[in-house]
Amino acid sequence: MDSRAHPPVAAALRLCLHALLVGLLALAAVRAVGDGTHAAAVVAVGCLMAAVYAAGALAPAVQPRTRAGALWLAALGAVWLALLVLSPEALWVAFPLYFLQLHLLPTRWALPAVAVTAAAAIACFVLHSQAVTPGAFIGPLLGAAVAVATVLGYEALFRESERRRELIEELMSTRAELAEAERTAGTLAERERLAREIHDTLAQGLSSIQLLLRAAERTLPADAPATPHVRRA
Repeated sequence: MDSRAHPPVAAALRLCLHALLVGLLALAAVRAVGDGTHAAAVVAVGCLMAAVYAAGALAPAVQPRTRAGALWLAALGAVWLALLVLSPEALWVAFPLYFLQLHLLPTRWALPAVAVTAAAAIACFVLHSQAVTPGAFIGPLLGAAVAVATVLGYEALFRESERRRELIEELMSTRAELAEAERTAGTLAERERLAREIHDTLAQGLSSIQLLLRAAERTLPADAPATPHVRRA
């Protein structure tokens, strides 16, 4: 299954989900063997469901919001319904199914799927206990509500975390661009300063030469032999 969340968190959630589903299937098998009611059938269907779950969990094609993910959930749900008919303990498997449905299906399909799963669990309880009690409704419905709140809340936090990460990346990029602009501006300012200094030095040197030439002309005697004409700057 896909892990859009941060790797350590996603790995921990997957392990918890695997352990929960396998533990609940083992509980149903143990209770069936202890009661002696459809023991072989419950163990066989429980192993089949575990195999279907493992196949989907290891398949690269099973990703959120994909056809393969929806088909895998449908197969898993069909095996679970068969297990429900055989054992009342199978209703507890609805809880990991809630999380799988909310994770793999779009929200508009995940919520109805969770509702149908909760209704199937309630029907199983009534079928096997032959009585309608508040507990038959409270357990599956409360579990569904907790699963929906947990998954939607986690996705909201994950989206907020992604937005903050993108904002930090934009700020870092902007900071790097500003630093580059500052370096470029500093280089241009240094070039302008050097150009001004060179210009001033040359101008001062030429002015000094011109003054010296004029002073030399004034100090020459009037009857001095003609000298090559020096063009004034």
